[in-house]
Amino acid sequence: MDQTQHSSKAAQPLRSEKTRHCDGFRIFLAALSFSYICKALGGVIMKSSITQIERRFDIPSSISGLIDGGFEIGNLLVIVFVSYFGSKLHRPKLIGIGCFIMGIGSILTALPHFFMGYYRYATENDISSLHNSTLTCLVNQTTSLTGTSPEIMEKGCEKGSNSYTWIYVLMGNMLRGIGETPIVPLGVSYIDDFAKEGNSSMYLGTLHTIAMIGPILGFIMSSVFAKLYVDVGYVDLRSVRITPQDARWVGAWWLSFIVNGLLCIICSIPFFFLPKIPKRSQKERKNSASLHVLKTDEDKNPVTNPTTQEKQAPANLTGFLWSLRSILTNEQYVIFLILTLLQISSFIGSFTYMFKFIEQQFGQTASQANFLLGVITIPTMASGMFLGGYLIKRLKLTLLGITKFVFFTTTMAYVFYLSYFLLICENKAFAGLTLTYDGMNPVDSHIDVPLSYCNSDCICDKNQWEPVCGENGVTYISPCLAGCKSFRGDKKLMNIEFYDCSCVSGSGFQKGNHSARLGECPKDKCKTKYYFYITFQVIISFFIALGSTSLMLILIRSVQPELKSLGMGFHSLVVRTLGGILAPVYYGALIDRTCMKWSVTSCGARGACRLYNSRLFGMIYVGLSIALKTPILLLYVALIYVMKRKMKRNDNKILENGRKFTDEGNPESVNNNGYSCVPSDEKNNETPL
Repeated sequence: MDQTQHSSKAAQPLRSEKTRHCDGFRIFLAALSFSYICKALGGVIMKSSITQIERRFDIPSSISGLIDGGFEIGNLLVIVFVSYFGSKLHRPKLIGIGCFIMGIGSILTALPHFFMGYYRYATENDISSLHNSTLTCLVNQTTSLTGTSPEIMEKGCEKGSNSYTWIYVLMGNMLRGIGETPIVPLGVSYIDDFAKEGNSSMYLGTLHTIAMIGPILGFIMSSVFAKLYVDVGYVDLRSVRITPQDARWVGAWWLSFIVNGLLCIICSIPFFFLPKIPKRSQKERKNSASLHVLKTDEDKNPVTNPTTQEKQAPANLTGFLWSLRSILTNEQYVIFLILTLLQISSFIGSFTYMFKFIEQQFGQTASQANFLLGVITIPTMASGMFLGGYLIKRLKLTLLGITKFVFFTTTMAYVFYLSYFLLICENKAFAGLTLTYDGMNPVDSHIDVPLSYCNSDCICDKNQWEPVCGENGVTYISPCLAGCKSFRGDKKLMNIEFYDCSCVSGSGFQKGNHSARLGECPKDKCKTKYYFYITFQVIISFFIALGSTSLMLILIRSVQPELKSLGMGFHSLVVRTLGGILAPVYYGALIDRTCMKWSVTSCGARGACRLYNSRLFGMIYVGLSIALKTPILLLYVALIYVMKRKMKRNDNKILENGRKFTDEGNPESVNNNGYSCVPSDEKNNETPL
């Protein structure tokens, strides 16, 4: 009896120690999963807020692209430090510091909202001031539109100028990039080091699956906040006369970053209480010690352990240059590097301006676009990733087979992407930009369209943007340019209509009272095309996700085992620099060229774009992506050819070695099929993975 009690008491410390170990490792997994969700959440929020940020800070798309690329800039600033010192320092605490910095960066992104002042979408934000404005047509009046003295204009410019406040958003996004850097490499290495053998892949798969919650939350959150006016809680919303359909509408974009920042700070807390090395049970320590002894014996006896004879890359500068030369002269690696660079550039550039494309082409609001993409596309991508991994494992594909599989999925996505050309909508009927002011004839150029007989007597400011929709279905830049003489409306319900609009009657529209209402005319003709776009987007996302899980495996197997770290690091450097940073910038710069109407800041400078040439916008957006995707298919063909040639060369080498060993009288070195027993690394292109 006493002996039994003694043994049970002795077993209790071991059991409690094992429980503590399991709990500690599980806490790390839970905290890392939370950080993955926050990381993905922040990325989606930034992408879905690009249009809102452009309008709030009055900046063109090229600058918003630079802001978006700030994340990659911050990432590159510390990636070398994290890669070198990460494994030597306290990894959980380093991840916690990264999450905290990521949270501070997200909050810094939202900070300009609190000191920029109220958003002014027009010269007269208040409905009560419309009676004394130049919105309506003033006939035979001597009112001067340029009567403001330079001194008053300069003071107003200094007071209302927010020309460089977007730099805070850029700095915040860079901080997010700095904070995100240690999460993935250190988190994955920590799991790989301390998880039970064979469980690492399961943990990593679970981690990436849980991370998909982040984009879903991000799209839904952006959809909800995009419906709220930017100054919600500060102004009387009944006095706001624009709606989410208006090109000037700015939602509460800053709320998303505040929420994400707080979540990042909260998820950083558990990491500071985790040990550098998890406590292991006594049994695990003994197993580790015995494995260490076996490993030492094997190292001493190279005959019994041939796999330890792998060459190690030299650790000095000469060795580094030799290693770099080795991967850059590896044609399989170089082809894959260029291929993935084009692939990532196309994905990042198109995804950054996807919401702007949907708004301009199909007349959908940011809220509607975010909700649909979040609810439909993200689950589809998650399913594609899971199915892709399952098929590769189920079919036991070799590296060459995986490359052919990715080539197939990329080709299918490319074919469906070509169909976007058929979904490009025609320009909206907009008097003064796509039509003459009388709404009768199209114009060759949107620049300096002359006034028509219907508004030539009106004293109008062409820089004023207050679009109205006429009964004839034509949108006018302002009531004045529509020739409207009077208006009436309910101040509380914002029911404002303009009457006696001479340009509406001049367009040949005979019915009605020639009135116009505030806001642009809806783009009803493209509603059917919008549903086709969503369908194709889901299919394309599925095929891209189906093959994306294998890209890292192809990269690792394209270089020698001792050069894997350098190959992955150089690949990340090139893709982030030329893809993550530059792609949003040149996409944005080309999109800016399609703008037909720019806003004018209080200082008289060019601000954000109010209206794009829809057809030209679509051709450039889709055409640029196709231009990047087309060489990818050719490079996949070249990659498959190089792999086959390498396999053939290895097979010939094996046959020669087999004949040589046979001639020397070593038959046991040849297997039953006449092939010599060689390390699997030499045949990695044909070994099932």
